[in-house]
Amino acid sequence: MQKKVAYIAGPITGVENYWLAFEKAEDELEARGFTVLTPSRLPKGMTNAQYMRINFAQIDAADVVYFLNGWQNSRGASLEHAYCDYIGKE
Repeated sequence: MQKKVAYIAGPITGVENYWLAFEKAEDELEARGFTVLTPSRLPKGMTNAQYMRINFAQIDAADVVYFLNGWQNSRGASLEHAYCDYIGKE
């Protein structure tokens, strides 16, 4: 049986040690049986627009999207939320 795929969305830009929240959520989702996609593991050095194109592709591949606390204060995560709403992603 194929696992469900979850994408983690949350604030990254300007957040010190942002990866800690992503890693905690990743561990929790994996424990619940999900395969996890996370923007916190992308290589550094690209533009925000390049990251968003990759993130939207990951959202498209995911069955569900998990939003970290504080996503409303993130321009990128707010775009991801609007995209999920637009395409009807859980």
